[in-house]
Amino acid sequence: MKILIIVDDYLPDSIKIAAKMMHELALQFIKEGNEVSVLTPGKKVKELKPINHLSIHRFRSGKIKNTSKLRRVVNESLLSFRAYLYYFFRLRNKKQDLIIYYSPSIFFGPLVQAMKKHWGCPSYLILRDFFPQWAIDQNIIKEGSAITRYFRFFERLNYQAADFIALQSPNNLEWFYKNVNSNKTLGVLYNWTNEFKDKGPLKSKIDYRAKLKLTEKVVFFYGGNMGKSQDMMNLVRLAQNMQKYPSSHFVFVGLGDEVELVKKAIIDNELSNVNYLGAVVQNEYDKMLSDFDVGLFSLHKLHSSHNFPGKLLGYMANEMPILGSVNPGNDLQEIVQKSGAGFITLNGKDKELLNNAIELLNNETIRMKMGKNGMKLIKSKFSTKNATKKILEDIALHNYKTIWQENKVLKED
Repeated sequence: MKILIIVDDYLPDSIKIAAKMMHELALQFIKEGNEVSVLTPGKKVKELKPINHLSIHRFRSGKIKNTSKLRRVVNESLLSFRAYLYYFFRLRNKKQDLIIYYSPSIFFGPLVQAMKKHWGCPSYLILRDFFPQWAIDQNIIKEGSAITRYFRFFERLNYQAADFIALQSPNNLEWFYKNVNSNKTLGVLYNWTNEFKDKGPLKSKIDYRAKLKLTEKVVFFYGGNMGKSQDMMNLVRLAQNMQKYPSSHFVFVGLGDEVELVKKAIIDNELSNVNYLGAVVQNEYDKMLSDFDVGLFSLHKLHSSHNFPGKLLGYMANEMPILGSVNPGNDLQEIVQKSGAGFITLNGKDKELLNNAIELLNNETIRMKMGKNGMKLIKSKFSTKNATKKILEDIALHNYKTIWQENKVLKED
């Protein structure tokens, strides 16, 4: 089978979890005997020679990550147009059997519709972000405003282009049914990873514990996007409350809208127990996961939809216990705690979060047990092999329904 993957960020240029996940998905499909192409934006047009049945196509695009909101809106709005030009001149005659596209971004809908029509193949949307809903929830934009109507228009196009829409959890699936008027076939596709702690020696030779003088500390690590959705001040408050425990330390890595807020809070509150290291390349990030003790995450309490941060997979794959906060109703809390892989509280329950942090700080046995439970959870539910199997099963289900509907129409006629 020939499969085209469309994503707005990809390795090796990206440090984002989505880029890593989609790369792992591509490699797993290839391992299973498929031919995979990836279409993704870049600074300049570039087509890499196929390596082991993987072709990477980069179309020219302006910056859409870690830039001003206006520039991001403009450049993301042009994604389909710019990608279509590349497709028209370089890919149109390379027929694909399946299109898999990832959201965010919400702006690939028109491109996917054009490809489907020309190639006559199904499309599969991996939906990981309800935008613009989360921006409305956090009062960044107003429901009914001109900019919201603009985003809603492209959101609808994005959904309409899909034959199958895969949500990341059962509660997200329920939310979609209740809040989105769509006749598409829906299902759940959990996030995935195929990199585990026993994957062999890491390329980075940096000993981060020694470099940061943390050899005697229990290190609480956050790696990833630092935007409004993450409510980073929730983790800053935790670090502030943990100052009275000198054996604990916090390391934050990543970029996003709240970075300056975090840096200012560290200075204003004189948080000597926090290091902010900016962004790092993937090899360095992997080394940090293997060096540190507890994986942190946070989700904004005003979210009406639910998210399963991809960073958790990296934590669990490296046998790190999870500590974090979620919005009300998020089924991530039940999944992680039922498996014994970590402690998760509702965002805003600072005392409970603090008590959980103290428990992990003082009890190495619990840290090790939760870490091993996280590894078991990944292998049972969040492996890349499970993801490719589910995608192909979902597409087969869609094809069956399509044939059944066509036969029904013929019989009625």
